[in-house]
Amino acid sequence: MILFLENVRLALHALRANKMRSLLTMLGIIIGISSVIAIMTVGNSLTASMNDSMVSLGANNINVYLQQKEKKSEVTEEGLVFKESESGYVSAGDEDLFTKQMIENLCNTYKDEIYAISVTEAAGSGQITDERKYANINLTGVSVGAFVSDNITMLHGRFFSEKEMDEGLMLGIISDKAAENIFGENIEDALGKIINVETGKGFMNLTVVGIYQYEQNAFSFSMGTSKDITTNIYIPLKTAKKLNHTTGYQNFTIVTKDGVDPDEFAATVKTFLKTYYRNNRDFEPTAFSLTSIVATMSGMMDKITTAIAVVAGIALLVGGIGVMNIMLVSITERTREIGTRKALGAPNSSIRLQFIVEAVVICLIGGLIGIAIGIAGGMWAANLLNTPARPSVFSVVLSLSFSMGIGVFFGYYPANKAAKMDPIEALRYE
Repeated sequence: MILFLENVRLALHALRANKMRSLLTMLGIIIGISSVIAIMTVGNSLTASMNDSMVSLGANNINVYLQQKEKKSEVTEEGLVFKESESGYVSAGDEDLFTKQMIENLCNTYKDEIYAISVTEAAGSGQITDERKYANINLTGVSVGAFVSDNITMLHGRFFSEKEMDEGLMLGIISDKAAENIFGENIEDALGKIINVETGKGFMNLTVVGIYQYEQNAFSFSMGTSKDITTNIYIPLKTAKKLNHTTGYQNFTIVTKDGVDPDEFAATVKTFLKTYYRNNRDFEPTAFSLTSIVATMSGMMDKITTAIAVVAGIALLVGGIGVMNIMLVSITERTREIGTRKALGAPNSSIRLQFIVEAVVICLIGGLIGIAIGIAGGMWAANLLNTPARPSVFSVVLSLSFSMGIGVFFGYYPANKAAKMDPIEALRYE
């Protein structure tokens, strides 16, 4: 240990004696490590931000919907192939849709796995109008579970009661944006008021029972002004069914309980619902969760980040070659010193260790500077992208270890050359 610490002291002394040369030698290491860490930091930040966004959109929810069956071919004993005629897209009729009974049976069968079920139905788009005031809206019928799956935050008022949902009353829950457009800054004034809603299906009057907080996401981007943003008016599902003159459901969303694997349960739901569609020629149920999509996207982001980081890591190899070069120059300049130490009895291993430690110290100092610059650069870039900066601890440890490994690898040849010097020839060197 004492010998090692003495070699470290000698290495630091040699660096101080040639400050500019040492800095230029470290430059390749600094650039390589800072680039790798900055890229990994930005990549981790973007991946984490994407995952958070998907979770907020319901990544753990299961979406269930109908899909058209593929046409089957039939081969006769004579080897002739008959294929059902291709008729393109087939519109689902009431007899094809999910029924209320199917959904209730699903809930009863898997009550330990299902926390809530969200059923929604679009009932048209249009405007709330009040003389010259207006608010763009989408009319959406919802079940009670929709408020859970969509993470709707109520600011004022309440949700629909079970009785109001069952009776299909003309009630509405509007956004704070729509309330502000119609009733001004004091949005609470909207509660209990009757609003006039105009859609492609005509005019209707809705009583406002609640106001929710509108939250813009990546899929609701608008080029218009804040006043022209289109938001949802939530109405009871049965009310929407009356407006659309429909009875069945084309899709619904399952909110699973904690501890339930969404992908596995999606397969279970699909198998359960297929029993109702054994004799349906055109449609079959399918179910999926966003969890697998999130995992795939995260994997792609990680691969892209790693690939770019590997390219940036080439600078580390260039830096390592620079370290080897400067160590060879240093050994040449200190030939008489090496000869003197060997004449005084220093073994080859001691000489070798001295110059390996010096190479490692150069890389270690360069690595530490590169880590500081890389973290700062990565955080700055993440802030420019409006994502929380998340430095990668793994990349810091890996980069520092790789830097020290480069010191050993590229320092060994010059150190071994110094250790094998003939002391007599070394002392003669001018």
